[in-house]
Amino acid sequence: MSTPSAPGRGRVFIVGAGPGDPDLLTVKALRLVRAADVIVFDRLVSQEILDLIPAGTAQVFAGKMARNHHMPQAEINALLATLALSGRTVVRLKGGDPYLFGRGGEEALHLAQQGIPFEVVPGVTSASGCSAAAGIPLTHRDLAHRVQLITGHAKEDEPLVLDWAKLAEPDATLVIYMGRTNIGRISAQLIGHGLPPDTPAAAVVNGTRADQQTIRTTLVDLPTAVRDLDHAAPTLIIIGKVAALADQLAPSVPDSESAPAAQAP
Repeated sequence: MSTPSAPGRGRVFIVGAGPGDPDLLTVKALRLVRAADVIVFDRLVSQEILDLIPAGTAQVFAGKMARNHHMPQAEINALLATLALSGRTVVRLKGGDPYLFGRGGEEALHLAQQGIPFEVVPGVTSASGCSAAAGIPLTHRDLAHRVQLITGHAKEDEPLVLDWAKLAEPDATLVIYMGRTNIGRISAQLIGHGLPPDTPAAAVVNGTRADQQTIRTTLVDLPTAVRDLDHAAPTLIIIGKVAALADQLAPSVPDSESAPAAQAP
C-alpha cells in the first residue's frame, strides 16, 4: 500500500530483503535499491544484498538484536521522516518481510502520521525461504494442515506470554522467529501442554545463504541442539512432523546450476 507523493518531497519505501539470498529479492526491491538516494538497513540484510547497492548511495546501519539495539526504534522512525522531509528517496531495507515480525507496521504508521509518502514492498519471509532451503514443507496433507507463526521474544522487559495449549497442536507446524533465547522455556511449555517430546524439530541458521546450517533434532532436545550456535546468526525454528522430511527433501540442485545471482549496476 502506498500514499500519494507530494511535489518536492521525499518518500520512503519499506522494502523486504528476504532471508538473505540475493536471488530471492523481488524485482521491485532490486529496482528500488538501485534508485534510492539513501538506504537504511537492518542487521539481517545479508552482505550479498548490500553489495548490490550502487557506489555513491548513502547507507545507514540501523541494526537490532534482542536487548541490543544499535539504533532504538523511535530513533529509526524519526530518521526515516527526517530523510524524506529533506527531499530524498529513502529505502528502508529490512530482512524478510517488513510486515511479519519486522516492525514495518510501526514505521509505516509513524510515516502516515507525519503525512510522509511511503510504500511497503513485501519480501520473502524467513518462514517460507528458510523452510524451502532446508527441505521442510510447512504444510503437507498427511502431516500438517495448519501453520502457526510466532515470535520467540517479547518487547523489552516484558514476559513471553503465548497461548501454549493452542500452539501445542500435533497436526500443525509451528515456526518460531527470534526464538533461540527463550527456546528452553518454549520447549518445556509445549511439552507441558501435550506436544510429544519426540516431535521432529529443526533449526535453520543463516537460511538460504551460502553458510546455511540445518540442525535436525526433536522438541525435547532442541534447547541443547541450538545452545552452541552463533548467537549473531539469524535462526528460524520449525517444530512439527514436517521437520522429519528435511533429509529427504533437501535441495539437490548444485548452486552452480541455479539461476545467476543479481549483479550491482
